[in-house]
Order: sequence, then C-alpha cells, then structure tokens
Amino acid sequence: MNKKSIESSVYKIVQDIIKDTVFEIVDVEYVKEGPFKYLRVYVDKPEGITIDDCSDISRVLNKKLDEIDFIKEQYFLEVSSPGVERPFKKESDYLKNINENVEVKLYKPLNGKKSITGILLEKNENDIVISTDNQKLVIELKDISKINKTIGDF
Repeated sequence: MNKKSIESSVYKIVQDIIKDTVFEIVDVEYVKEGPFKYLRVYVDKPEGITIDDCSDISRVLNKKLDEIDFIKEQYFLEVSSPGVERPFKKESDYLKNINENVEVKLYKPLNGKKSITGILLEKNENDIVISTDNQKLVIELKDISKINKTIGDF
C-alpha cells in the first residue's frame, strides 16, 4: 500500500472513531525519518486538545489498526495536536482564521517579498485577501506554498 492510500485509509478510520465527538481530524501523515516510519495523526477540538485526548484516540486507533493490519511495515503511531501555527490545509482552516494574523509563504515574490504577514480578511475560491501595512493584498492560492496562523502582532 502506498503512502497516499495509507494516509487516506487512516483518515477515514479516525473520522469514524471521532464522528460523534467534538474532535476534528486535521491531518494524517505517513513519513519516513531516518530508518523509522511514523504514522502521525493530528486532531483538535474547539477548546484545544489535551494529552489525555490524544492518548484516548491513540489507544482506540491503535487497536483498530492492529485489527485491520493493512500497514505491513513497522511504524510508530503518534496522535497529537496540530499546534497553533500549523499550515492551513482545508477550507475550514481558512474560514476559522478570518480576521486573524497569518503568515503567507509564496513560491515567487510578491512586491519583492516571499513571506507576508497580515490579517486574513477573505478566502475566495481562487485567492485570499490579507491586510498588511495599511493595504489589501490579493494572493492567488496557487502562489501560496504555506499559510498559517501567527501568534502575536507583527
């Protein structure tokens, strides 16, 4: 089974595990670091995730993965918070961060900068609008390499 299939399958399993709870699945990664493989599941909830939450989800998920046994190689399972400054991956990530401070990293410079911080004002189908230095910038989604919430003022 390839990386994308594993991530997709685990995503669906976690969705099923947390479907009647306040938890939200943020991301699943299956990565190799050095000689080891890691299956990382990032979950969150409105008031923030706790170590006990991660432990509870990990226990249920681990049991389910052992039953299904579709990942044939050895790996380490990690269930954790995505962190406050995690990259936006889904539409909902953008929408819940409207009027929040964000950092946008670009593939190519815009006004001479490849990194822009500002307040996310809008998320449209193909672009975002941020306010920075008393101006509004429209940035196309295809030009964004990474966007995340920032802590504090800039």
